[in-house]
Amino acid sequence: MNVRDFSRILLASGVALGALASPALAQSAPDITSANAPSGESGSTAIIVTGSRIKQDPTKSALPLTVISNAEIQQNGISSPEQLIMYLSSNGTGADNLAANADVTTGAQRGTNGLSAANLRGQGSAATLVLLNGRRVAAHGLSGSAVDVNQIPFAAIDRVEVLKDGASAIYGTDAIGGVINYITKKDYTGLGVSGFADLTEAGGGNIYNVSGIAGYGDLKEQGFNIMAAVSYRWNRMLRGSQRDFVNGNQPQRGLSVDTRGTPLATAFNTGANAFQQPGGTLLQGLTLTAPNGANAAAGGINPLNLPGGAGCESMDGGMAYDYALWNSPTAYYACAWDTGRAAVIQQPIETLTYFARGVVALGASELSVELTGSDAHSAKSFSNAQLSANTTNLPIGMPLNSLTQSTYDSVFNAIRGTFAGNPTQVAALDARYGRPIGFRWRCAPCGPREYVTDTKTFRVAAGIDGPLPLNGWDYRVGASYARSESSSVLGGGYYYRGTLANGTSDTNAPTAPGATAPGLVGVINSGLINPFSLTQTDAGLAALEAVSARGATLYGGRYQLKQVDASFSGPLFALPGGDVQVAVGVDYRRETYEFNGSPAAAATAPVIFLAAFDNVNALTPKNRDVKAGYAEINIPVFDMLEVTGAVRIDDYSGFGSTTNPKVSAKFQPAEWLMFRGSYSTGFRVPSFNQIFNGITESPYSGSDLADPVACPGGLPNVTNPACAFIRPNIWTGGTIDLGPETAKMASLGVVLRPAPRWTASVDWWSIRADNTIQLLTLRQLIDNAALFPDRFIRDGGGTITTIDQRWINAGARKTQGLEISIRGGFDMPGGSQLNLGADGTMLLEKKEKLTPTAAWSASQIGVFTFAGDLGLRWKHNAWLTWSNDNLSATFSQIFRKGYKNQALPGIAAGTITRPDYNPMVKDYAIYNLTVSYQGLIEGLKLTAGVKNVFNTDTPFAITYDGNTGAGSSWEPRVADPRGRSFLLQAEMKF
Repeated sequence: MNVRDFSRILLASGVALGALASPALAQSAPDITSANAPSGESGSTAIIVTGSRIKQDPTKSALPLTVISNAEIQQNGISSPEQLIMYLSSNGTGADNLAANADVTTGAQRGTNGLSAANLRGQGSAATLVLLNGRRVAAHGLSGSAVDVNQIPFAAIDRVEVLKDGASAIYGTDAIGGVINYITKKDYTGLGVSGFADLTEAGGGNIYNVSGIAGYGDLKEQGFNIMAAVSYRWNRMLRGSQRDFVNGNQPQRGLSVDTRGTPLATAFNTGANAFQQPGGTLLQGLTLTAPNGANAAAGGINPLNLPGGAGCESMDGGMAYDYALWNSPTAYYACAWDTGRAAVIQQPIETLTYFARGVVALGASELSVELTGSDAHSAKSFSNAQLSANTTNLPIGMPLNSLTQSTYDSVFNAIRGTFAGNPTQVAALDARYGRPIGFRWRCAPCGPREYVTDTKTFRVAAGIDGPLPLNGWDYRVGASYARSESSSVLGGGYYYRGTLANGTSDTNAPTAPGATAPGLVGVINSGLINPFSLTQTDAGLAALEAVSARGATLYGGRYQLKQVDASFSGPLFALPGGDVQVAVGVDYRRETYEFNGSPAAAATAPVIFLAAFDNVNALTPKNRDVKAGYAEINIPVFDMLEVTGAVRIDDYSGFGSTTNPKVSAKFQPAEWLMFRGSYSTGFRVPSFNQIFNGITESPYSGSDLADPVACPGGLPNVTNPACAFIRPNIWTGGTIDLGPETAKMASLGVVLRPAPRWTASVDWWSIRADNTIQLLTLRQLIDNAALFPDRFIRDGGGTITTIDQRWINAGARKTQGLEISIRGGFDMPGGSQLNLGADGTMLLEKKEKLTPTAAWSASQIGVFTFAGDLGLRWKHNAWLTWSNDNLSATFSQIFRKGYKNQALPGIAAGTITRPDYNPMVKDYAIYNLTVSYQGLIEGLKLTAGVKNVFNTDTPFAITYDGNTGAGSSWEPRVADPRGRSFLLQAEMKF
């Protein structure tokens, strides 16, 4: 059976449509046939495949390579590279998609606005190499490390090759988890148009795509071809409030939100500020004893939660603050608010991609020039700003004046009535009547906070390849330039604060009409906005708009890549198994990265409240030069045994030289049986940001950390004074002496083909990374405080004031797994076919040690963590397809194994239990159904489908982060929040 026949079988056994169906599709090529030959080429044609520089028959390659053809992509309605990548079972479970990056992010996820990345084998997006036509593309302009796959010109793609193996011996840095190579069409003629819609049943999060492609000239007959493709794709916004499973108010299940900033404010005992509130606030210094014996003035008092109040649930998203769960007994009378429902759970993004290519035959050689680019517009939106009054830069309180008299008295009397049984406390309260009421408030009239990001990419490449005047030898020479430029500006929800660091008025900030001082502080302290009301006056809203910072530049970055390369390959001599083939090559590239701060964050500019400016990380252009040489040899020892060796030497400016070898082999004693294996080393250099970023100091807002020295384990516990929660400052940023990460990779597999249409494969793989480049989580630092004492900065009394969370080379990481694939098919009556298949990935080991001499950690498989890869034990995709010449129907399942749930502080410390708390998150399984028909008009193909047929909600999972306020009751790294959706696609070729 030749490759063309085999491809028809693969096409008929395609998987369900769209993003949720793509796992089955993405591994549809049986591993015994390592790749599909390009369109129009026979199975005997030797070509360059991903992971090698030696031409070879892709049906006989030992590389664990999966190839996805353009026909399969189009048939199955895949509308974006993210959809294709996200559900590969070999792809990790990290925060690499538009849902996982939609909320407030910190650390390594900063600067991922509108970014989607690949993460093969869970090694991280920076350890997966992404290529376009075999050459590198520019990293995202903001992150400066991961490649945004949404820049790929999907409408021009001929096939996608996914190498599930280390490849640093061929490509250099980053190719540790694997390589994804997007290969465009080479000889397209004609005209094609396509339209796609993916519409959710519950509303929100719809996806649309339109594209066109045109080409002219037959390369073989006319000696040239020119082609161009363009695509416009837009993903609509989906908010948490549009899905019922997003619910942070589930206390019986162990989930409640740790915020006392609510749309109807919570009163607090904030102190005085000499410039704005010299007389202090109403509750300052008071003791108001709650029924549990705690001082309610210290933990916040919300009028809704007082006896006789309307109840916290009377405001949308409101709930009684769960003081037991969060180990905060003083918050007895506080309310909380479900921030997850206000956040966006699917980022809206609009992306235009374009591609043009011209190729001309020069004798037996081919000269090509290609140009590609993209323009993406995303709007990252999250919950409204929380205003927490303090004594320094935000000295706010509701005053007593003619605008506020009624509300002020209502709040005062509600508090007074609650504590009427304690005359001493009431007298102290009465004595402070008239002072401003300090508060925490979720500013509903401010609107959701929004970052608007525009990312433009451009790439031009030229190359020439062909035969040399030596028997069987070829050459390949090329050069390329690529850049990615991003800039983010503030959308709604951001305002000029109006004060400097000590509370003095910021005279550079605008003053609203009717306000007595500048900025947001002036609006509030004048009584124009009422934080204890859910409605505002027109004058108050106009005052807010007058101090809005909408349109201010946040930050911007640009990443540029210049590359030239040349390689030569051909036979050396013959052995019984065939010719010994060799390839040699050189590679030079220059990477340049710059990051721009914002004039809005300059020392003389007015302060914008809560804007995450990164001026401390501003970089003038930083360059990195890489010079490399490599060699590869393929030795067919005899008919059944083939051995391939490769070695690459890279010289990195600033890091020196590194040499990385690779050895692979295949042994095929029979047509139906093949063994394969490989061993290689790899490396990854730090990104520019990881080295050069300055120190950003941020206050920690969570309630889940305790001093690990005074309280072993670092878990807050109200029954132990030594385990009181701490809120130190957190340092993040680069480390100037950060070194490269090294890795050793190995694999061993077996492939069976007992019958022409039946294939099964199992591959064991192992990756050990040393000197790992990590941004240790706070929990990792707390749990391993004895290993990193210098990361805990203390004052003279021994109190932790700062935790240093900057990038570090820390210890080692080892990961092992199995990748399993099976395909089969039957001929059915009437010329139809029935095909089935499944792909699965099982993690066998996932451990780390944080210093070279430390012991290995306990297993991290299926253990919740806020950052990094979740490490699911098992993932699979299974499908069944029936088809004839014009009609096909596919039913598929996508399965993701459950994992250990997060426990909030009270449960983690063992001080409370909740009856419905589930220590393990349930498995996630959804089903998809699609039908395609192409017999109506010649060239027309129609597709309709249902994703998530049974409308399965995402499993309940506690992902809420008390520090950032991000997260909720589901896990975006695992599940799709869109629910059941209906897919329609029409494609016409002329």
